[in-house]
Amino acid sequence: MERLAGFERIAADRPDLKAAAVTITLVPTGEGDGLADGLAFLLTRRAATLRGHRGQWALPGGRADPGETLVDAARRELGEELGLHLGPEAVLGLLDDYVSRSGYVITPVVLWAGRVDELTPNPDEVGELHRLPLRMIDVEPRFITIPESDAPVIQVPLFERFVHAPTGAVLHQFREVVLHGRPTRVAHLEQPVFAWR
Repeated sequence: MERLAGFERIAADRPDLKAAAVTITLVPTGEGDGLADGLAFLLTRRAATLRGHRGQWALPGGRADPGETLVDAARRELGEELGLHLGPEAVLGLLDDYVSRSGYVITPVVLWAGRVDELTPNPDEVGELHRLPLRMIDVEPRFITIPESDAPVIQVPLFERFVHAPTGAVLHQFREVVLHGRPTRVAHLEQPVFAWR
């Protein structure tokens, strides 16, 4: 994770927006010895009963409570969503903030969970939980244009579908920085219109 440690993240100075954090939580796969095959991350699909963004692919995370740091918010949300409680020593680094169309500044926090056996997803928040080898996101994204914005919409291929920003943007930056050592920026990438609300 030297590439992540040496990455100079860009924070968004937007006090007018709500602060949130998501986690890229890394676990060993027990297969292969490279990063792409030897490590996996935890990805969820939001519960169909949620009021906002239901059924969408998401990294564990959510809004920061008043007085809470973004790293603490990320760790708390991981515990609430998946029953996985990690200490401050699990933090490996942070990626660039992503400003969402729904009014959040999202800070991605990369965590090392080590070996994790059973997880207990909260059914009120999580519809599906996946452990995905990093090689599954080591793919070229697709960029499309939409009439509502001049910025390109990112689509990361996964499960014969696409993961869009903000999750797709965060995963793409993680892939670029950690797997390839390229300090790629993603804050300019657009979300699809269905995710704007």
